[in-house]
Order: sequence, then structure tokens, then C-alpha cells
Amino acid sequence: MTIETFIEKLKEACPAGLLSVVLYGSAAAGDHLPKKSDLNILVLLADLKLQRLKALAPVAAAWDRAGHPAPLLFTPGQLRQSADVFPIELLDMQDAHRILVGEDLIGAIEVHRNNLRLQIEHELKGQHIQLRREYLLTRGKAGAVVRLMVESLSTFMVLFRAALRLYQPAVPLQKMEALKALTAFIPFRLDVFQTLQAVKAGEQSRRGLPVDELFSGYLESIELVINAVDSFDTSGG
Repeated sequence: MTIETFIEKLKEACPAGLLSVVLYGSAAAGDHLPKKSDLNILVLLADLKLQRLKALAPVAAAWDRAGHPAPLLFTPGQLRQSADVFPIELLDMQDAHRILVGEDLIGAIEVHRNNLRLQIEHELKGQHIQLRREYLLTRGKAGAVVRLMVESLSTFMVLFRAALRLYQPAVPLQKMEALKALTAFIPFRLDVFQTLQAVKAGEQSRRGLPVDELFSGYLESIELVINAVDSFDTSGG
């Protein structure tokens, strides 16, 4: 299913009450990897009652079968009320989105910096714990460790980009550019992330990688950013 077909099916399922359809994430930011990155869709509706959800279910299922995540569904009011608990996602959407149907209902939503800091800290610490647990299950086997780092890379890059927002109001759309900018404030191992990104993109072979050194640098970098976010003072804004 193409995105154009998906939109037509949405319109058929919701002839009234479809307020906006938004493409967001890597496809809108310019760092989308074909066959490796998802097409993320936000759908804003007048209501989300059961009858509407039932009408949308076949469309979402077809989109899922095409290899894409089910769309996020919100009313405009619910989205505004979520700014305190989902600040990372909202700011990322505001930075990189394309309106496919209707009007832009997300651009003016305000996000407070302390809410942002709290979510970054929570997400980073949770993902860091999970990374260590999953490493144990690899038994230190090189191929499994590389796969673990590559599969978790995008999540940590998103969170590092979010951390940059604590230091400057505007951040680069592309995640690797944001990481480069973050090193001016937190001296983590950018080279580790560049190597993993090259592996993920198929630009560098997984053979012969210094796996233990990479994973050690990966862990230490994440810990540095966690500590910086944990101690960051948001009282100035």
C-alpha cells in the first residue's frame, strides 16, 4: 500500500471528522533509510469513539501489512494535553512533519523544558537498563552484540537529539548532525555512533569490527549523556 492509497482509504473510512493527516519522523526529516525506516503517520480526528475506530481498523491493518506502524490517533485536544508527557515526540513532529491532509494542528503546541528534561532522563535510563540486559543475552558474541547496537541506535540517537534541545533552541533535523552538535556540550564518543550508522546503512561491513571497544564506547557515551541530563538545571527556561 502506498501512502497515497492509505490516504484515500482514510478519507473513505472517515468521510466526516478527518481533520489532519501528518507524515512525521525520518521520512519528513530527510534521513529516511529505504526498507529500514518506517513511514510514521499522525491522524487527527474530531472524535475517537468506537464506531470511528472500527471504521479505521481495516485501513490500519492494511497499512501494517505493508510494513508500516499503525497510525497515531488523536483529537486536537488530546494532542495538546499530551505535551507534558510526550514532549520529545511533539517537538520532533514540529521540527519534521509534512501535512498530507487538512491543516497544521501541531505547530503551535507549547512544550515546557522541564517536562522535556524529565522525559529524556526517563527514556534514556530505561533504554540503558534494557541495553545492558540484552547484552547479557548475547553472551558477548560479536555478531549478536553488533546487531544489538545497530537495532538500538536509532532510539539513542533520537534521545541524544532531544538532549541537545536542553542546550539550544534549534536543533538539526538529521540525527547525526544533532549528535555532532551535542558533542560541544557533552564529550561523548561520536565516532562510535558514526561507525554504527555506517554499518546500519550498509556502508561498512560488520566483519572485523572492534566489537568490545565499540560497545564499551557506546555504553560510556550513553552514561555521559544520562549524567548530563540528570544534572541539567532547567530553572532558566
